[in-house]
Parts: sequence; structure tokens; C-alpha cells
Amino acid sequence: MALSQGLHQKLQQKLSPQQIQLMKLLQVPTALLEERVKEEIEDNPALEIGEEKQEQDELVADELNGLEEQAPDAEEDFDINYDDYGDDDDIAEYRLKDDQVPELPESGSIPHPVAATLHEQLVAQLGLLNLDGLQEKIAEQIIGSIDDDGYLRRETNSIVDDLAFKQNIMVEADDVEAVIAMIQHFDPPGIAARNVQECLLIQLRKKINHHPTAAVKGASRIIEFHFEEFTKRHYEKIMRSLEISEELLKDAMLEIRKLNPKPGAQITTVNKAEQYIIPDFFVFNNNGELELTLNHRNAPDLRVSDEYKGMLKDYEKGSKKDSRQKEAVVFIKQKIDAAKWFIDAIKQRQQTLLLTMQAIIDHQQAFFLSGDETSLRPMILKDIAEVTDLDISTISRVANSKFVQTEFGSFRLKYFFSEALSTDSGEEVSTREVKSILQDMIDGEDKKNPLSDDSLTEMLQEKGYNIARRTVAKYREILNIPVARMRKEL
Repeated sequence: MALSQGLHQKLQQKLSPQQIQLMKLLQVPTALLEERVKEEIEDNPALEIGEEKQEQDELVADELNGLEEQAPDAEEDFDINYDDYGDDDDIAEYRLKDDQVPELPESGSIPHPVAATLHEQLVAQLGLLNLDGLQEKIAEQIIGSIDDDGYLRRETNSIVDDLAFKQNIMVEADDVEAVIAMIQHFDPPGIAARNVQECLLIQLRKKINHHPTAAVKGASRIIEFHFEEFTKRHYEKIMRSLEISEELLKDAMLEIRKLNPKPGAQITTVNKAEQYIIPDFFVFNNNGELELTLNHRNAPDLRVSDEYKGMLKDYEKGSKKDSRQKEAVVFIKQKIDAAKWFIDAIKQRQQTLLLTMQAIIDHQQAFFLSGDETSLRPMILKDIAEVTDLDISTISRVANSKFVQTEFGSFRLKYFFSEALSTDSGEEVSTREVKSILQDMIDGEDKKNPLSDDSLTEMLQEKGYNIARRTVAKYREILNIPVARMRKEL
């Protein structure tokens, strides 16, 4: 087939680079927006922090003209009434300050706690043991294999292989086990355990050495010999097998509840962005009127560099324009355009956030006024998209990883989105309301005879909610509530 040329008309929709940049900025929470702005400033020298300036020449000229018009003749006499001095109605600023309440800085970095990690604390405790060079190498390898929650899930033979292949150290499995036993005496108690059962036993044995009470000894026997029955809450089997009374079993279970199944979790450091909730919005109740403000802490004012503007003007005024000057002009124009696009994207981001949050407030006004979770109305992304005339994907990006601070606490925006559930009267209520009622039912149940899913379903249906048993089970799992058998207490 011969090659040929032709003209074709075709309609296409493509996202511009500015739209892609805006979509990415919408996903960034306020806690990380400052870092994103810093990255853009480092990449684009034409972008600076600060408010956009007016033309300095015009301002100076206006000020000079105003001064000339207001300047009196040197020979004129001034009628000054000295009695007016000191009669200022304004209150001095120092009188408005309270020494007991420190003033919060308007800007600045958020302080983060600095603490040693779990592995650093374990390595520091090695100095308390009288280890030889070989044992110290083994201990360092073991500590490096401990997970963030404090468990040693790597097999002993695997540790032996790691020492042989990575460090050329030949040891036996018994040597590794001996060092593991030493590390298991470190703090926090239960460290370097292979499973939950061993972790609890290590903690109970430490308690027996210090306070050998009957309850602690009974707890140790339950975990060591009847761990499966303990996990399944088969208390009758445990009492019959160990020949203990119900009172002693209660005391033993109380000792077990005091143990920590994840000894390393309280020491492990997390991401700084996850340590603190920095709200993106603030909602205040001003005498029944809800006021919305956007957190500008990590969204500084940006402007295009005056130096780059001046360079561009100088190049354009120049008579000689060689290839290097043309390349410089193109480079400067690109950087200035990119800076303007980024500034516009930041402003559009703020407008989109405010528009979306205001629509959420209008839809969930009853909750923001009362803080009652049961007053939440059914709301999905489509509802807000229709009100704001934005796409559902845009609403999803805004709701992702964003927080709002109210007088009742801080909430994720996703918290306000829920599906609808019909009642006997035909009214649609939020599924979050049903979850709240379900939680209250389980909190108020008799722990000796906890409510089953069937019983919970019947109670909800009596309240007028058309709900199936499988839906109750799904909501219970979402709330991280175990089945009735696992909620049973003595």
C-alpha cells in the first residue's frame, strides 16, 4: 500500500500542565504544602516568598507629591494645643497582653520530639552485658532483625546464615539462642519474642521474679499451657484444667490485661506528618453562625521575583540580541511563566478548598452546631460535586488527607461522608448514625452475656432501622468490635 498524506479533524480533551499541577496540589495536605512550596522555590529562582509588590517608582512619586502638598511654609506659625497629648483613647498594647498566656507565633516550624529509636535503646543496653567480641556481633545482628513492634520474627537458622554470608562469622544456632535469651531481659519487657505467647510469658516471668503473687503465677500457667483456650475465651475449660476458682481466674486475667502485646510500638518513631494533626480548615460557631477560615500557616504568600522582571525588561530593551541573549530571554520567560502558574494554582487550590468545605458545612450544619454524631446526614461525593459544580474526582482529592478543626475536635473530611439507610418511616439516615447506636448498644451490654449479631439486629429493627444481620456484622467489623464470644468477660 502506498504512503499518502491527508488532513483529518479530530476533537480531543487533554489536561494542560497547569491543570495537572492543580490536581496534584489539591491532594497535598496543609502539613506537607510548605515542603512542596520550598521545592518549587528551589527549582524556580523566579519564585519568591512575599506579597506581590506594586511599582516602587509610582509609590515613591505619590508619597513625594503628597508631602509637598501637605508641607507648610517654614515661616507659618503652628497652633499647637499641648493639652491634647496624653488623651489618646487607644489602650496601650502592653496592657492587652497576659503574662500567663504565651502568644503563639504566626509562623515558624513546628517542634517535633527527639527520642532514641527502639534499636538505639537496645544497642545502648548491650553495654550492660559482659559480652565478648563474637557475642556482641551476634547481638547486633539480632537487634537489627527485631521488628518495629519488638518481635524477632526471623528464624534462628536465618540469623546464622546472615552472619555467615554477610559478615563471614561462623556460629551455631545454640550460640544465637543464648544471646537471644540475654536480649529478652532488656527493656521494654517482652522484647525479642517470637510470638505473642512468648512475649506475654517473658513479661509474666519478670513479674514473678519481683512479685510472685498467686494471680501472676496463675496468669503464667494460663498463657503457657492454655493459650489457645485463653484466646477463645473458654474460661470454664481453663478453670477445670488448672483447678482454680473463678475469683483467682479473674485476678489472673486482670494481670494478663496489664501486659503489653507490642512492646516496641510505644518507642517506635513514626512519620513527623503523622505525629501531629495540622487542620486545613477552622470552623467557629459565632452565636449560631458558622464561620469558615482556611489555615494559611503553611501556604505563604508568593510573588514573582522583581530581579527577574528587571532582567527581562533589560534584555527586551537591548538593541543587540545575539543567540545567547535570546536563550536568556526564553529561559527567564519560562521561569516567570512557571512562577505565575504556580501562584495561580495555589490561589485556585485555596478557592477550591473553601468552596468544597463550605458545601460540607451547609450539608452537615446540624453536626457543626451540636457535635452530635447522630445528626450527621447521608452525604456522598456526588452530593458535594453537584452543589459546587466540581468533578467528583476533585471532591475526592480535596477530602483526601484533609482535616477540619471544630469546637468538638478535629475530624477528617472523609468522616462526614456516609451512605444512607432507610427507616420504617421511609426517612433516610446516615450509616454513621447507625454505627453510633450500635457502638452504644455494645458498650452498655452485659459483658458476661454479650449481645450476638442476631440480637443487635433485632434491637436495631425495633428502633425502626431496616438493617440485615450481615450489615450489622459489617458495621461491627468496621468499628473493630470482636464477635460476642470474644467480648465475654468474667
